[in-house]
Amino acid sequence: MELKTNPSASAHPIEDFMPLNGTDYLELYVSNARQAAYYYKTAFGFKSLAYAGLETGLRERESYVIVQDKIRLVLTSPLQSGTDIGRHIDQHGDGVKVTALWVDDATRAYKEAMKRGATSYMEPTTEEDADGKVVRSGIYSYGEVVHIFVERKDYKGVFLPGYQAWNPRYESEPVGLKFVDHMVGNVELGRMNYWVDFYRDVMGFKQIMSFDDKDISTDFTALMSKVMSNNNGRIKFPINEPAPGKKKSQVDEYLEFYEGEGVQHIAVATDNIIDTVTKLRDRGVEFLRVPQTYYDQVLDRVGKIDEDIAPLAELGILVDRDDEGYLLQIFTKPVNPRPTMFFEIIQRKGATSFGKGNFKALFEAIEREQELRGTL
Repeated sequence: MELKTNPSASAHPIEDFMPLNGTDYLELYVSNARQAAYYYKTAFGFKSLAYAGLETGLRERESYVIVQDKIRLVLTSPLQSGTDIGRHIDQHGDGVKVTALWVDDATRAYKEAMKRGATSYMEPTTEEDADGKVVRSGIYSYGEVVHIFVERKDYKGVFLPGYQAWNPRYESEPVGLKFVDHMVGNVELGRMNYWVDFYRDVMGFKQIMSFDDKDISTDFTALMSKVMSNNNGRIKFPINEPAPGKKKSQVDEYLEFYEGEGVQHIAVATDNIIDTVTKLRDRGVEFLRVPQTYYDQVLDRVGKIDEDIAPLAELGILVDRDDEGYLLQIFTKPVNPRPTMFFEIIQRKGATSFGKGNFKALFEAIEREQELRGTL
């Protein structure tokens, strides 16, 4: 699961006070968890894993857990009116509520974060069933997103205590998604550096890259971004804020329709992006497209690559290179009715960056979609 990372991100002369093993799960609050699970299974190749709801004794919510390799998504819906989950969906639409981080000691992670200024979401809590125990704790991040620390070394169950195995008749074949590469947050103008400081001071992250409005701009819109990474490089959180432009940027559009700060996109890794994107497209997933002229000069810019350019052009896959190697990436259109959350599919061939050379072409593609929506 570990990626080769920028040496500056891993050169730590001091102890990592919050060691993180990786992403444990992402929980999305959605209006219809059962239908969302079917969509992600059918379109994205996830498989059923676990369930919690009325049959397990819950009265206010139900959750379906789906999995593909190291990626676990928890899809949660309210069962009654007047719940915090329902209020969250009413305000934001479907979106990420929890980024759960796998740790060896959830109590220590919580105490370290709290003494450095975090706001508590969940004090260390031990949950048990016949398969053992899990300790979880949590803190707030930007908007209403929370980080839950999950300690599961003493648990052998299917997911978490309170969940039962979910084994429906219908399953689909995986598409080759491997793990969460990074997760991007959109924050209000002037708040990017606040959250950069939060991840540095509260969670011990390092800034590994930054992009300003000269790097990420078109004739009409711009944004700024800084990338925060934990000590071992397994958790990367780029943080975007809008920059002044002639028209409304993609971050402005997100903040308007999400009605606040939140997760803009989830980047998931694959070892064969051509095969993965072909399967996703054939199952109905829609992707942003850049003009075919992009491919006339891309090899002049990035140099020799292992892949043939023809299938990349046919699928709309972008290519970029840094000092460590190159990457291939593509972005879905928003997966919800609101123009908010989407997915990135990424394959790294040594590169540790995020596709800076593709920003202009990508953002012009986003602007074309914004113009169709009447939100540019």
